[in-house]
Amino acid sequence: MKLITWNVNGLRACMGKGFLDFIKKEEPDIVCVQETKMQQGQAEVPLEGYEQYWNSAVKKGYSGTAIFTKNKPLQVQYHIDADGHDQEGRAITLEFDDFYLMTEYTPNAQDKLARIAYRMDWEDARRDYLKKLDAKKPVILCGDLNVAHKEIDLKNPKSNRGNAGFSDQERGKLQELLDVGFIDAYRYLYPEKTGVYTWWSYRFNARANNAGWRIDYFLTSERLKDKINEVELCTDVYGSDHCPVILEISL
Repeated sequence: MKLITWNVNGLRACMGKGFLDFIKKEEPDIVCVQETKMQQGQAEVPLEGYEQYWNSAVKKGYSGTAIFTKNKPLQVQYHIDADGHDQEGRAITLEFDDFYLMTEYTPNAQDKLARIAYRMDWEDARRDYLKKLDAKKPVILCGDLNVAHKEIDLKNPKSNRGNAGFSDQERGKLQELLDVGFIDAYRYLYPEKTGVYTWWSYRFNARANNAGWRIDYFLTSERLKDKINEVELCTDVYGSDHCPVILEISL
């Protein structure tokens, strides 16, 4: 099974920069996108053979997630079973026969960690939600988790220590999630690989200089680790300030 996750930073814009061509070339079973910045129906997404599921923010042009899947799920959920976390279109969960798939666009802590309290509430609620799912069947979580876990996961860890996306609080919450039975699929396969990122600022020629961050992930229930065949960071694919990530897994 092939899955793709991609923060498209505006799906309509990304469709004008090769999104559809990339998906048609890769022919994934499931495509998960974050930061759609649109409501369903604002533009046609002509992916023939895929079911479409959308979770858009109440605020127009902001946040938002979508999943395109060849296989119809048993059930769809657009929240994480927690009050106060259902206004920004940040999560979709599909239930299949043998696993759950959740895509997520994690709230950004913002400059000077202005939104860190909300981010911490989200992290705790999402961890509890995933633990409940994982008790029933294995889980795959993918998306823009807005955190670089370790120093190896960004180009300039020392100068970014404490900034949004590399604060001790955010990194600690990702570790807490891993500690309750999840693994970072990329690092499971490539624990020491350096210089590999999924997001680059539009400023300072960051992408040309590969001054990036790895903040887009596939996390899986630990009991799925032996089924992971490959995780590819498609750093040569443009269209967004993030690149797509592909997971190939035997399910």
